[in-house]
Amino acid sequence: MTELKRLLNDLIGLTENEFQIFYNQLERKEYKAKTLVIEEGKTTKDLYFIESGFFRTFKNIEDKEFTTYFACDKQFITVFDSFIYQIPSHEFLEVIEDSTVYKISFKSLTQLYKESPNFEKFGRILAERNHLCAQQRALTMQTKSAKKKYLDFIKNYDKKIVLRAPQYQIASFLGIAAESLSRIRKEVVIS
Repeated sequence: MTELKRLLNDLIGLTENEFQIFYNQLERKEYKAKTLVIEEGKTTKDLYFIESGFFRTFKNIEDKEFTTYFACDKQFITVFDSFIYQIPSHEFLEVIEDSTVYKISFKSLTQLYKESPNFEKFGRILAERNHLCAQQRALTMQTKSAKKKYLDFIKNYDKKIVLRAPQYQIASFLGIAAESLSRIRKEVVIS
């Protein structure tokens, strides 16, 4: 919990009272690996702060999985379009490794927006970061070679994700064949 408090303080400078209000809206939850927290077609009700663990979002198209995002310790995750618009999700949210999270419901978070400009700032920063991430990912997918995509991935993503995500998930995330990723990984040393 101290990591969440530190993160929120760095992002938006919550007062002690504001943090306590936020904390009172959270629910601590533990998930086992391979749990589908959000399923395609269901509306996403919660935003998750990962205290420890590892998650991904993915789409399933014609029985083939396409990983769209990874998150691990001290990061937020949800299916953002479903959460923000309260519409059925087009993606799954899956636990990759046993995880402990703090979750806050859409209803609670929108109520907090009304209580303090700091909470609105929190929502705006999350939305901006999600937008920038999606924009950068689209640009990478359209303009970079397979090797450059992987080099950017190991440079920009948490080492836990780089070292522990299954190769087929990383390959689908990067939009390259698993065989190509295997060849590239042999050429690249991760320090």
